[in-house]
Amino acid sequence: MVQKKFYSLPELPYAYNALEPQISEAQLRLHHDKHHAAYVNGANAILERLDKAREAGADLDMKATLKELSFQAGGHLLHSLFWRNLAPAAKAAEEPKGALADALKEEFGSFARFKKEFSAAAATAEGSGWAALAWCGMTNRPVIMQIEKHNVNVYPMFRILMVLDVWEHAYYLDYKNERPKFVEAFWKIVDWDEVSRRLEAAIK
Repeated sequence: MVQKKFYSLPELPYAYNALEPQISEAQLRLHHDKHHAAYVNGANAILERLDKAREAGADLDMKATLKELSFQAGGHLLHSLFWRNLAPAAKAAEEPKGALADALKEEFGSFARFKKEFSAAAATAEGSGWAALAWCGMTNRPVIMQIEKHNVNVYPMFRILMVLDVWEHAYYLDYKNERPKFVEAFWKIVDWDEVSRRLEAAIK
């Protein structure tokens, strides 16, 4: 019988203090080691529950189970993307270059306009959620998503290029309830090289 695979918590691609002062070591440890890990564990627990029910021929509340799996797995996948589109400020560029810069300028008119719209999406997400830059392969256009929780208002099949977590657990130790300050700090630690690689993969 094939050994079934489960989700695992990815290691950060930088040290816990590498994103300071924009994100403190204490904030990053709490976010990655506790909150992200909880989504990994939650998704795996649901997969195990599904496996056991199928082996026993037992019934499940599929509506509730799949909704919970969407939430937990979505949290894991979005966090995994988030860590990798961040970089220490010394490595991060102020603006993207190449095809990504061209695509943003063509769609939004300027990088400044894109930054303004993305920041507004992040700052105004209701409750807990995300702002995301995605790529629509049908129209070959970059689009902004404002994701509620981890799984609401997601555009199916759009390739995500960049995400910003605006759950309070992402910034509360550093910024308390001032989400806009966290959003502004985010722009200083974006790894535009990684975002550009995602765009290249999406186009291919």
